[in-house]
Amino acid sequence: MPFEQVHPRPFKAMSVREHAPALSGVYGLSNAREWVYIGETDNIQDTLLGHLRQSDAAIENQKPTGFVYEICDRAQRTKRQDSLIVEYRPACNQSGARKR
Repeated sequence: MPFEQVHPRPFKAMSVREHAPALSGVYGLSNAREWVYIGETDNIQDTLLGHLRQSDAAIENQKPTGFVYEICDRAQRTKRQDSLIVEYRPACNQSGARKR
C-alpha cells in the first residue's frame, strides 16, 4: 500500500517546519527519479530537519528534493516502514543506510 500522501513537499527547512508534524510516523525522501530513503521516527519534523542538518553521504548523494509522511503510532511504525521499503525500494535503504 503506497504512502497516504501522494505529492511530496519540498525538502527544505521552511517546508518541513510548515508541513511536517512533530508526531510519530514514517517518512520518505525522494528526488525526481527515485525514492531515496524511508524511515520511522518518534518525531517526523525533528527527524527531517536532522536529515537536512546532518551529512549522511548516502542520502546526500541522492539529492533528495521532496518528502512525504504518514502519522502512525509507535507499535505500527516499523511494520509500515518495512512494507514501504519493499514497495518502493529506496536507494539508501537497499544499500544499508542507517535507520532512524
